[in-house]
Amino acid sequence: MFEARLVNSSTFRKVLDAIKDLLNEASFDCSENGIQLQAMDSSHVSLVSLNLKSDGFDKFRCDRNLTMGMNLTSLGKVFKCSGADDTVTMKAQDYADTVTFMFESKKQDKISDYEMKLMNLDQEHLGIPDTEFSCIIKMPSIEFARIIRDLSQFGESIVISCTKEGVKFSAQGDIGTGNVKLAQTHNFDKEEESVTIDLQEPVALTFACQYLNSFTKATPLSNQVKLSMCENVPLVVEYQIPELGHLRFYLAPKIEEDEN
Repeated sequence: MFEARLVNSSTFRKVLDAIKDLLNEASFDCSENGIQLQAMDSSHVSLVSLNLKSDGFDKFRCDRNLTMGMNLTSLGKVFKCSGADDTVTMKAQDYADTVTFMFESKKQDKISDYEMKLMNLDQEHLGIPDTEFSCIIKMPSIEFARIIRDLSQFGESIVISCTKEGVKFSAQGDIGTGNVKLAQTHNFDKEEESVTIDLQEPVALTFACQYLNSFTKATPLSNQVKLSMCENVPLVVEYQIPELGHLRFYLAPKIEEDEN
């Protein structure tokens, strides 16, 4: 038996909104530790990794490890039927071919439930190696989303370069070039507005705007975003989900030869 209850169904809806453009379908791996998802996007350029800890749920029970393959468009339709303040309970029997979602309104005067068919998905698990990153940037997630959106108008790629002076985002294309530089700032009253850079050595890498823009759909999940970079290693874009876990995106850098 698997049962997981979240007081705020909107958190799960935000997770779905953040990944549904990258993934058509995905397997949710449930164990006593929580729920995990790991999948490559359809073009095999980026990787999505979600981890929701069992103790972040209001109630969590998983008697045996269970993998639930789901179509994310269908799952999104189910969650569109929920109210913003609803509580959601997910239930599935061992070896089940369906999963049930029950939504309860705050006043508990309305309860709706939806059953969804599960899929058998053949998804490989990729080992993500531990990396010593050259540079780790933490910044407001809204600011990151705005920079990516603005610079996407100039070109299809964005160069993120990090030095002890700060972090610079650059793009160039037919209409010209755009650069945004951020210096480190510490706001002790509002930690989420700080820009912090943990630099081992300077690094500059080029990434496809299309994917960075998709990642910023996770902005509503967290006030801050963490960017971890190292030469010849995928960029890690991480959004902490308060008290519940994290959502990470991995994106391989573009190789310069492409441009010649």
